[in-house]
Amino acid sequence: MTLTCLVTGASGYIGGRLVPELLDAGHTVRCLVRTPGKLRDHPWAPRAEVVRGDVTDEESVLAAMEGVDVAYYLVHALGSGRDFEETDRRAAEIFGRAAKAAGVRRIVYLGGLTPAGVPERQLSPHLRSRTEVGRVLLASGVPTAVLRAAVIIGSGSASFEMLRYLTERLPVMVTPRWVGTRIQPIAVRDVLRHLVGCAALPPEVNRAFDVGGPDVLTYRAMMLKYAEVAGLPPRLIVPVPVLTPRLSSHWVGLVTPVPAGIARPLTESLRHEVVCHDHDIAAWVPDPPQGMIGVERALELALQRIRDANVVTRWSSASVPGAPSDPLPTDPDWAGGSLYTDRRARVVDASPEALWRVIEGIGGDNGWYSFPLAWAVRGWLDRFVGGVGLRRGRRDATRLRTGDSLDFWRVEAIEPGKLLRLRAEMRLPGLAWLELSADRDDRGRTVYRQRALFHPRGLAGHAYWWSVSPFHSVVFGGMARNIASAAQQVAP
Repeated sequence: MTLTCLVTGASGYIGGRLVPELLDAGHTVRCLVRTPGKLRDHPWAPRAEVVRGDVTDEESVLAAMEGVDVAYYLVHALGSGRDFEETDRRAAEIFGRAAKAAGVRRIVYLGGLTPAGVPERQLSPHLRSRTEVGRVLLASGVPTAVLRAAVIIGSGSASFEMLRYLTERLPVMVTPRWVGTRIQPIAVRDVLRHLVGCAALPPEVNRAFDVGGPDVLTYRAMMLKYAEVAGLPPRLIVPVPVLTPRLSSHWVGLVTPVPAGIARPLTESLRHEVVCHDHDIAAWVPDPPQGMIGVERALELALQRIRDANVVTRWSSASVPGAPSDPLPTDPDWAGGSLYTDRRARVVDASPEALWRVIEGIGGDNGWYSFPLAWAVRGWLDRFVGGVGLRRGRRDATRLRTGDSLDFWRVEAIEPGKLLRLRAEMRLPGLAWLELSADRDDRGRTVYRQRALFHPRGLAGHAYWWSVSPFHSVVFGGMARNIASAAQQVAP
């Protein structure tokens, strides 16, 4: 049976993987996103309908629900500000009301697994909020399936990245007590299989389901299993009782690419044992004949994706700060505000195609082609104040698409072969962009053009620009020279 499915959070980690699964199952898919351009470069984008909207805007949600059979709610305020619980609650209420008004036949929500016997007031704020969202949707009057998962193992997931970098970078670890907590992880493939299967649930099913893999183990055991699968020497893990969730999140943020703001809800959820209370979902979405994927196999699959440079989505895909109303560097007169600019251009003795290969490969392991220490220090400072730093790297070593995270930048726009525009996601007193382009001049020569832009916010923003401008000739000038030189060395 072909259904029309609405997917929120399609630019995020799970949503970006669910859409092609639904399409391959024969369903029609509509994606509700704040910035449709972020989905333009996804391989499945031509097969899906993309509409602009926000789950906190009831009018846009109502419009997106028209003609929908199944609505997937896959948005969370992970890493957001202090009022995220109220935002989550209001968004869920809007979504439920709109689904009811539009005659949607089912809502499917992916939330977090709650520990047994723990009062809700003792849960972490993020897990408590996810529990409340599930409750709101179940009470919406639309049959709802709430899937509750603990740690999701898959290439690019925040949980997997945290596990991976902690284990790889620390052969000897002094760890928080939560490494001894029992958990029931689940492979991302099984999460997607359950989400797709829930589209066909009968209308009388309105309840929550726990979903987990076949293995129950401690986080410490999972770290040791990762070391084994990755071919690393055995790790020495020493738990200590002094690291609170807040301190743990900073510890994780220091060692891994996952910033403290996102690490904290992950570590807080590990304070209590998170093991499935039931496996009732199998009555409606049966386990595959070979059984569900165990921890060892899930880790092998995730590592193989990374080695093959085939990571489809990453945890950082959805962590864009700022509202969709944030201005663009192309806005006329820049809304009456200041816009500082640093421009560079160089003639390159190479083809535009060779120059573009260097531009598109920037960042990550390839670096930024100038003054590595300065970039490293800027990344360390950003991590110190709770930013993302440089450790997010790239999703793919050679290809970029709109919405990709790139160290402490985000790909805001890409015109293949011509223009790459990055928006800064480091902590700044303003908005910043970096544009890199390949062009030809009126004499037919290849020209590399580079433009750094900064829109200051208040006096601090102006002070920031003038304090760093003396270094621009070294950092940005060196970047232009070295990118041009690298393009000239690219094999035809």
